[in-house]
Amino acid sequence: MYKIITLVLVMSYCAITAQVGINTSTPDQSSVLDVTSTTKGVLLPRITNVSSVTNPATGLVIYDTNKKCISQNVGTPATPDWVCLSPYVAKFFYMPSVVFDTTTTAAGQTKDLYTLYKNQFSNVPANARSASAPATIPFFPNATDLYYYVTGYDTSVFKINSISSTGVLNYDVLSNATSASFINIVFVVK
Repeated sequence: MYKIITLVLVMSYCAITAQVGINTSTPDQSSVLDVTSTTKGVLLPRITNVSSVTNPATGLVIYDTNKKCISQNVGTPATPDWVCLSPYVAKFFYMPSVVFDTTTTAAGQTKDLYTLYKNQFSNVPANARSASAPATIPFFPNATDLYYYVTGYDTSVFKINSISSTGVLNYDVLSNATSASFINIVFVVK
């Protein structure tokens, strides 16, 4: 008798754990979890500091409140690499306008590209935006959320020495700029 009860319990457990359906009695056979609704969505865990997730599984999905996107760990639990999955997150963008003083030749000049970007994006005058736009442009909260590139520059005016992982550009001014002088700075979202 005990063998029959045990067998029935094991079979019931196997049937219960095959698929889980929420608001459906017939979950899709290819799913582990099938949530059905025509009026509500799924709310992912909202995490402000993704580095606080201990050993995140490869493929773990959360909502990153800092980057304002759905993020997935494409790395390993030991070395997480969180990437935004939201299609509306720009993958790259150009640095906002910034002035480089070229009136004096000088070596070892620096510009903190991240701080310049953050300051310009967080201080938009009310008359320089559409009526329905928020007062500030969302920006990446940490300098390490971005990669920094100089994709082109006037080599007769500038010599690029380095760019740190936090966006500090080190450069030399070789001569005065002309009306055709330029530096193209690109930020890429990690």
